Amino acid sequence: MNLPTNPTAQAVDSVLIYIFGFSLILLLGITVVTLYFVIKYRRSKYPEPTSEVHGNFWLETVWTVLPTIIVLTMFWYGWTNYLGLRNVPEGAMEIKATARMWSWQFEYPDGRKERKLYVPVGTPIKITMTSVDVLHSFFVPAFRIKRDTVPGMESRVWFEATEPGSYDIFCAEYCGVGHADMMTSVEALSVADYAAWLKPAAEVTAAPPKLEGRQLLEEYGCLGCHSEDGSQLVGPSFKGIGQRKVRIDRDGTDELIKVDRDYLIRAIKEPSADIVEDYPPIMPAGDYLSDEEIDAIVEHLLKQ
Repeated sequence: MNLPTNPTAQAVDSVLIYIFGFSLILLLGITVVTLYFVIKYRRSKYPEPTSEVHGNFWLETVWTVLPTIIVLTMFWYGWTNYLGLRNVPEGAMEIKATARMWSWQFEYPDGRKERKLYVPVGTPIKITMTSVDVLHSFFVPAFRIKRDTVPGMESRVWFEATEPGSYDIFCAEYCGVGHADMMTSVEALSVADYAAWLKPAAEVTAAPPKLEGRQLLEEYGCLGCHSEDGSQLVGPSFKGIGQRKVRIDRDGTDELIKVDRDYLIRAIKEPSADIVEDYPPIMPAGDYLSDEEIDAIVEHLLKQ
């Protein structure tokens, strides 16, 4: 078995192996002793009780003290490693993670936002997390870290990648119909590759780039619920949305309207105001978007 080399995984795995090892030894020991007594003192050989033993002080002391010591060592070992998972090392790189139905967004110190978590190998990473809608859970099995993201509250977790590679990120808290698709990855890069990945962001800091609607849709996880090829997902497809009419429920009245700029802006800011027929009213309000971002998204959608 190849055990992971990253510190958080080692902390969790060492405690698991310690507890499982003692549990296995006790299980085997108790099973062997039980089988021995079942065979040795079976009814066919000893039809009547013959034991005259009334107690053994040392035996009773051992089977009381020894399990107590084992349980206390399990607690101490688990507690010290738990503190190691919670205490972030000094000099850790801080990245902000935002969870929403149903995607992750990671914001880097230079302001860049990505759907994947890019990190350099050999550097402790501190993830500061929050949620904009419901309860989610940030879970990276390869690093043995899992932490809830709670609306209105910041939570933190840290890890350190010791080997380059791609590691899955899941949501471990059921958060709605798109929960199973709320996946992304940690992309652990060598120091040189990470520096090269950072270059494009450094080159454009002098002049703010023009906001791209397609990029914003991807960054904010809109494409997790709305397809671009006409296929049916949780929400209406973006394909041809700027040239079609939709039937909506507006204040309890069915209306057939043409998709225009005003409708799209209203659908982003107040998604529960106009519910498209045959789709559930589950889209969160886009109040976290700036007016410039909304304009860029609407311009992009009207061209579809």
